[in-house]
Amino acid sequence: MKKILVFLLSVLTFSAQAAESAEGGEFSPGEMITHHIGDDYVWEFAHGVVLPLPVILYGENGLDVFSSSNFYDEHGGLRPYKGYVAEHGHIYYANEEGEPRMEKSESGELKAVGPMDFSITKNVASMFLSVILLFAVFLTIAGRYKKTRGRAPYGVQSFFEPIIIFIRDEIGKANIGPKYERYMPYLLTIFFFIWFNNLLGLMPGGANLTGNIAVTLVLALLTLLITVFSGNKSYWGHIFATPGVPRWLAPIMIPVELIGILTKPFSLMVRLFANITAGHIIILSLFSLIFIFKSVAIGPVSVAFATFMNFLELFVALLQAYIFTLLSAMYFGGAVEEHEHHDEAHAH
Repeated sequence: MKKILVFLLSVLTFSAQAAESAEGGEFSPGEMITHHIGDDYVWEFAHGVVLPLPVILYGENGLDVFSSSNFYDEHGGLRPYKGYVAEHGHIYYANEEGEPRMEKSESGELKAVGPMDFSITKNVASMFLSVILLFAVFLTIAGRYKKTRGRAPYGVQSFFEPIIIFIRDEIGKANIGPKYERYMPYLLTIFFFIWFNNLLGLMPGGANLTGNIAVTLVLALLTLLITVFSGNKSYWGHIFATPGVPRWLAPIMIPVELIGILTKPFSLMVRLFANITAGHIIILSLFSLIFIFKSVAIGPVSVAFATFMNFLELFVALLQAYIFTLLSAMYFGGAVEEHEHHDEAHAH
């Protein structure tokens, strides 16, 4: 029942925003979708409920810290402030006309220039929120385990314990082997971080954090670094001297193997980004059909399909967290696996 109410609230929020957009001109599905899935300097939870976020800039004027609300006038339009202007999710230096200042790059192209931006955007604020939520949940669980040692779990413990055991046994042990324990903190963290943020992104006004390719890039790089630094002699030996391959093929095989190391985290990055973003775009596109066709007949059909997609996204949120964690564990397992038995087999 709660999920249905949350979904209906998101429908009403989207409808109000779309109607307001249509009042100022023709409804643009692309602009509406981009607004919902993109990052921003304000956090809009619902129509008319906006939280200004802190802007932190460092550049020609030194360090500047102020509220993002200064970029908006009483009608919600953008305006310059303190020599800066916000445009398309970026902050630039403003010229005399209040537009982004353009300068020639080394290649001779005109580009808008701006300060170094350390602002707390919607995605960053959402990430902080998810981290606080993770700490709150798991510190609570840890405290209960200390109090109820030897007794059956209850409440939030009974919900999360089977998930943790599943990750340990079916992902960690099964794919990494005897050395799985050293990787469990990372596997558990990455699983719950992705899952929680996927779910938060489905809430009304939720940020599309895991649909931000910069975020998925960092997560994939973490997996890559752990894999590379965990690689044993056998792992690197199979890359630089593949068993059963003639030495004269080494100049071909070594680059191929090295590229393979990089394509694995690349696939992690793109898979998570594409699946989460695509889900949001599909749901928002279905809502947009109502305002494109302006037909009473389209409304129920559009909402029905969007409702189905929303519930499907709840499954996808869990599935993508599982896949990212599973593949990370498989890469770790390949890095620490011993291959002496293969060498012996080739010798015989």
